Amino acid sequence: MDLAEALDDYLGYLAVERGSSTNTVQSYGRDLKRYIAFLGERGIASPEDVTRSDIEAHLAGLTDAGLAASSVQRAASAIKGFHKFMVGEQITRNHPSANLPLPRRPDRLPEVLTHEQAFALMDEPFRPELEPKPRVLKSGRLDARPQAAFHRDKAMLEVLYGCGLRVSELCGLDVRDVMLDEEVLRVMGKGSKERLVPLLGTAKRALAAYLGKWRGVLAASGAAGGAVFLSERGTRITRQAVHRMVERYGRLVGIEGLHPHTLRHTYATHMLEGGMDLRTVQELLGHASISTTQLYTHIDLTHVRMVYLEAHPRARMGS
Repeated sequence: MDLAEALDDYLGYLAVERGSSTNTVQSYGRDLKRYIAFLGERGIASPEDVTRSDIEAHLAGLTDAGLAASSVQRAASAIKGFHKFMVGEQITRNHPSANLPLPRRPDRLPEVLTHEQAFALMDEPFRPELEPKPRVLKSGRLDARPQAAFHRDKAMLEVLYGCGLRVSELCGLDVRDVMLDEEVLRVMGKGSKERLVPLLGTAKRALAAYLGKWRGVLAASGAAGGAVFLSERGTRITRQAVHRMVERYGRLVGIEGLHPHTLRHTYATHMLEGGMDLRTVQELLGHASISTTQLYTHIDLTHVRMVYLEAHPRARMGS
């Protein structure tokens, strides 16, 4: 069996036996196809012929090409998993990635919005006077989809920031996952792990308004199924559309290059600044490891000092 055939088996194993998400399988597939293409340029098609130096050369090439450290680390993880799978399935006895260290990811602090920026993003583009008017179609019928999209966008931004969802989790929400009376969302996270997230305040109000009136306007355009957030064609909203939407509204309030994940970072940071403990934030974000959540503890030192002065019984003594 050559490497390309083994890759098909491995991706099937990830999807079926490991229960990996579609996004994970697709990402690993892209990484490993690029890896196999690199080996092919070296005249290597069989798992038996791969060496440790081939793998190291490929990873070094990714770094030289300007890939982010996180992307190189993911590629290395995919390669290690692929070779381990081939050995486990007795496709080959050659294990060139055994004990291969993963490239270290730099401790890069995530970008976050200030409270003022977050409030501006949620409120300024959605002032009542900015709501679009219905379009008049050739038939004379009024088309309310621009209005519906306006209220959908408001709800999506509020949920991203108010619930700390990943883009894939937002796009994957179904109507049955929204429990307004209980004030929670049921979220399907990475690895098909389910969690409940509080749905409160302006996030609940915006989502309830969208579901109560505007989702039906969009659903009439196509086969919506159970999806919460729909395109103007009536289909489930895509991650790419959410990325474009977030960037567009960010630009409207003077935040260039705004990424949906920045809203998740902001949610976590603001919760920690508000006094929530790290373990609870970990559960709300759906992190498997507390070490991942600790990346968000870059709270402003002025805020930390103020909290310390208020909390510690001996903090003000001797000053």
